Amino acid sequence: MPPPTPRQQLRSARLERAIGLAAPLLDLVLSTGERLSKVVGREDDYIPIRAPSEAFELAPSRKAAGPVAKADGTSS
Repeated sequence: MPPPTPRQQLRSARLERAIGLAAPLLDLVLSTGERLSKVVGREDDYIPIRAPSEAFELAPSRKAAGPVAKADGTSS
């Protein structure tokens, strides 16, 4: 990859400076939003993915199921 041109370096420096200047404001927005969500939000917002009555159960493994018949009629 070739080194950046002077114009690219200038643009990169300006962008980094803008992000550095905006960082405190963005931190303030994030912390305000977090506090507001704790005040306004519900206490219990847990929603189970599926009801306990719809529990997912795995079928027993083939080894536990016993011998399996092969295509030629013999068992293993």
